Amino acid sequence: MFKGKCIIFSAPSGSGKTTLVKHVLNQKELNLSFSISATTRQKREGEIEGKDYFFKSKLEFKKLINNGDLLEFEEVYDSIFYGSLKNEVLKLLETRNLIFDIDVIGGIKLKEYFKKNALSVFVKPPSIKELKKRLVSRNKDSDKSIEIRIQKAQKEIEKEPNFDITVINDNLDLAKKQSHIAIQNFLSK
Repeated sequence: MFKGKCIIFSAPSGSGKTTLVKHVLNQKELNLSFSISATTRQKREGEIEGKDYFFKSKLEFKKLINNGDLLEFEEVYDSIFYGSLKNEVLKLLETRNLIFDIDVIGGIKLKEYFKKNALSVFVKPPSIKELKKRLVSRNKDSDKSIEIRIQKAQKEIEKEPNFDITVINDNLDLAKKQSHIAIQNFLSK
């Protein structure tokens, strides 16, 4: 049994889940710690090893899979894996509540693992058109990458019913407020 509870935020890329996760992490009364995922993707400018992600080579990541060292993992994009390190997560849950910023399939897997000890939140963009606009404006991805992300988003949105609640990120202030209230209610149970 875990002392801490899990808050799982999942969404299609560009929906604003990371913005919402950062917001609730800053709400000190929620007493949340961030679960750092492992990934094989390249480190982006400003990211810090062990703070943003645990950056792994494909070989290191495959070893984690083979050893059963991940609670969940997913090849989110071609040859780019993400996963939650089992020992890291379980150790943190001994003393605190954790928040995950994770892909949709990973979020579903974590909810299945933690069951009632987790609140799963699906962050939904107001529309695919708006999602594409956001991906283009953040200027991090190639046109091809954006098209792949849009196609993937359409499939991920179909998974929305697998989550406990949905926050539509149309109005950021409202989405922040809804996220905060949902987490507060869940943690107070």
